[in-house]
Amino acid sequence: MPTATRTAAEAGYDGHAPFPRPAAPARAGIVPVTLTAAIVIAPFLALGAGIWLAWGSGITLTDLLLAAVFYVVTGLGVTVGFHRLLTHRSFTARPWLRVTLAVAGSMSFQGNLIDWVAVHRRHHAFTDQPGDPHSPYRYGTGLGGQLRGLAHAHLGWLFSSEPTSATRYAPDLLRNDPAMLRISRAFPALCAASLLLPFAAGWAISGGLYGGLTAFIWAGLVRIALLQHVTWSVNSLCHMIGERPHTTRRHDRSTDLWPLALLSFGESWHNGHHSQPGCARHGRGSRQIDPSAALIDLFERLGWATHVHWQPADVLGHPRMVAGKHTLRTSTRPSTPGRR
Repeated sequence: MPTATRTAAEAGYDGHAPFPRPAAPARAGIVPVTLTAAIVIAPFLALGAGIWLAWGSGITLTDLLLAAVFYVVTGLGVTVGFHRLLTHRSFTARPWLRVTLAVAGSMSFQGNLIDWVAVHRRHHAFTDQPGDPHSPYRYGTGLGGQLRGLAHAHLGWLFSSEPTSATRYAPDLLRNDPAMLRISRAFPALCAASLLLPFAAGWAISGGLYGGLTAFIWAGLVRIALLQHVTWSVNSLCHMIGERPHTTRRHDRSTDLWPLALLSFGESWHNGHHSQPGCARHGRGSRQIDPSAALIDLFERLGWATHVHWQPADVLGHPRMVAGKHTLRTSTRPSTPGRR
C-alpha cells in the first residue's frame, strides 16, 4: 500500500467502522485457492481420521512422541526462525542456524518464508486498520462484524485476493539473502518432507507399514493441523480476547492470551510483542512463559546467536522496525542472569 494511500486510510478510519473496500476488488485465481484449500482442509480432515483410528487403538506412544517432536521442531522454526529472526531481526544467528530455523519453519505448511515475513511485516505496519491483511476488525466492531472478522482473521484471509508485496515488505530477503530465497522456493519439497519423515520414522520404529501410516496421520497431518490453528489463533483470538497491559500504536488491539502461551511457544503474549516488536522476548512478566525466548537465550549462551535485543522498559519511545524499513534502537546486553 503506497504511503499516500496509507495516510488517507488512517485519517479516515475511526477504529470502529468496517474497512473501506477497493473500488475494483481483484479475484483470487483458482489454482492458489485450490492449493490453499488443500493445505488447510487436508490436515483438519486427518484429525477426524485420527480420532476414528484412536477409537480402535490406532494410536501408539510412538505416534504421540513423534507428533510432539515434530510439533516442537516446526513450531519453533516458525516462532524463532520466521518470526523473531527473519521478520523482526531480534537477533543475529550463525548462517547454519539461520538455515536450520528457516527449513524447520517451512515444514509447518504455513507458506513460503518470504511471503510469511512480508505478510507479518504488513500486519505490523497497519495493525487493526485498513491495510492489515488479517485484522478481526475488518468488518467493524458490531457483534456481527466481529464474528465475521474473527473468521476472516483466523482463516478467511488465506483466501484473500489482496496480495502482499514481498518486494515492498521483504526486500532484504529477496535481494540480499540467497539462502533464504532458495529455501523459500523449496517450500513444496519441504512440505513433502514434513509428511514423509514422520511416516519413515514410524515405519522404522514399529517395523511395519501400519506404524508408518499412523505416524503419518498423527505426527504428520494432525500435528500440522494443530500448529496451523494455534498460529492462526494468534491472528484472531489474540486481537479480541485477553488483556492489554502494554501501550501500543493507535487502533492496535493486540492482547495477551495466557491459555495459548505454551502451545504457541510464547507467541500469544501478543500485546507485549506489539508494544516492542523487535524484542526477542514476548512474555514480559516473570510468570509469562516464553519457550521461544528461552531457546534464543540458549543460542546466545552457546554463541550461536548474537546481537539479541533484550529491550529496556523505555523502548516504547524509540523507533520501531516496521515493514523492514526501520530498526528498533535497543541496547545489546551480555548474557547475565535476570536481564529479561
